[in-house]
Amino acid sequence: MSVPQAFLSTSVSSTANVWHRHLGHPCSRILGSLVSNNKVTCTSRVFNFNCSSCPLGKASCLLLGLTGHKTCAPLELVFSDIWGPSSMLSTDGYRYFVIFVDAYTKYIWFFPLAAKSDVFKIFLQFQALLNDNSPPKLNPSKPIRVVNIGS
Repeated sequence: MSVPQAFLSTSVSSTANVWHRHLGHPCSRILGSLVSNNKVTCTSRVFNFNCSSCPLGKASCLLLGLTGHKTCAPLELVFSDIWGPSSMLSTDGYRYFVIFVDAYTKYIWFFPLAAKSDVFKIFLQFQALLNDNSPPKLNPSKPIRVVNIGS
């Protein structure tokens, strides 16, 4: 039985950096093996990647630091962060992303955004999602505190 090669092509030739990004950031040894086994065609035999994503992906832990806020229950304090604009659109046309992090459970909700101005609309959807699905319902008399940790 042969291994499916749906995403590998020997008919398309690209640089090592392009293959490195398209194949999920493999190390030079893995990419060299693919080239030597004629699984991909590379215009260069030098696999010295100038990749800013690889060191970030290898980071074991990035601490947010102490916030000075103490929580005793889920959804008592929610942090948010907005990222963007991305230099490339996602496949679905998104350029920004927002996350909401519950300070107590550390649970993360991720939402893509077409525009930064969509944050409030997404926040309302997030609030409705919590009221519909989470065991501790949001108390309407005690508003949810959202602290923005980024810009």
